[in-house]
Amino acid sequence: MEFTFSKKTKLTTYVMMGIGAIAFIMGLFDADHNRFWGNILVNGFFFFAIALGALYFMVLQYATEAAWAVLVKRVFEGIMSFLPIGAIILLVVFLAGSFHWHHIYHWMDGNLYFEWLLPDGSLSHDMVEGAVANPEYDAIIAGKSAYLNQPFFYIRTIAYLATFLYFANTFRKRSLLEDQVGGIEVHTKNYKKSAIFLILFAVFSSTLSWDWIMSIDTHWFSTLFGWYVFSGMWVSAMIVAVIVTLYLKSKGYLPQVNNSHIHDLGKWMFAISFLWSYLWFSQFLLIWYSDIPEEVTYFIERIQDFKIPFFTMFFINFALPMVILMARDAKRNPKFLIAIGTIIFLGHFMDTFLLVMPGATHHWHFGWMEVALFIGFLGLFINRVFKTLTKAPLTPANHPYLDESIHFNI
Repeated sequence: MEFTFSKKTKLTTYVMMGIGAIAFIMGLFDADHNRFWGNILVNGFFFFAIALGALYFMVLQYATEAAWAVLVKRVFEGIMSFLPIGAIILLVVFLAGSFHWHHIYHWMDGNLYFEWLLPDGSLSHDMVEGAVANPEYDAIIAGKSAYLNQPFFYIRTIAYLATFLYFANTFRKRSLLEDQVGGIEVHTKNYKKSAIFLILFAVFSSTLSWDWIMSIDTHWFSTLFGWYVFSGMWVSAMIVAVIVTLYLKSKGYLPQVNNSHIHDLGKWMFAISFLWSYLWFSQFLLIWYSDIPEEVTYFIERIQDFKIPFFTMFFINFALPMVILMARDAKRNPKFLIAIGTIIFLGHFMDTFLLVMPGATHHWHFGWMEVALFIGFLGLFINRVFKTLTKAPLTPANHPYLDESIHFNI
């Protein structure tokens, strides 16, 4: 059965994108450039991460040869189709920083790396006669210059994006090819290829979080940060997968997806919420208890200036799944899953907001720009996912584990 993107839903996404476009144009003229570009980064990274999390989970099913997920494979393929759009948005934000249209990435300012200001106004690493101390020199950032320099940053970024886009495109093409040729040859290739992706993803998922997010607060670092960002990426992807699957079923699609499939998706949403909570609390507790000034300042800033969203976000993302999704029946109840999933989805958007904006603006802002840009990006994301779902049958044909997935029952 092929999915039809209804005119009403399509129009709704266009209206949402229109709202976002208006906010984007108005934001270009906003006096606070960091606020505007920070919001573009928040939304671009959040939805890119969801698509990347979907790619990761789908590949994980290939690597483990999990049969139950075959019937919802096309849902994950639809979600991961946002990767190219997200990649373009992120590149635009990074390039805007390089051209000094914003100063979210403070380390991109070349003046910070030179200790001495020469009489002719040029900068130097070496002390010469007549030179004075460069007031903009930052010893900590200069000490990280071997890693945090723009050429190396863009090399890494292009490597991440090229790798993810290559694997996403490869797995999608093979998925569609499998519908036509059958057999186990395509599945075997996917199984072998998945191991390569997971090795690269294990490294890149951490380093991209250092480069794109942690480097906003250049003086700060955390050894748990990469895992923390990864867990938020993963749980957000699972939430979207649950909501999209239940939406499709409510419209009469995916008839062979039963309560056991929904239950397993719900269990993933529940379990990864606990992984995220564990990593959030571990990172916070260790830094707060040790009270080392250069580390604890990260949380002091967020608690002082973003106190309400900071603690509300943690409560939503931890307590709601724990209390409401603990029971087996709750993970099979579409109303519970959609309602709680939507709330947690917004909670993880706020988590991404708090990863970026305190270091970008140092002020608490959540007004028309934040709401309108989020609506616009959400509309763009839904439009892309649903258009991709129309391009292939929702139930994959000829997958070697299709029959096992159809008869999946727990």
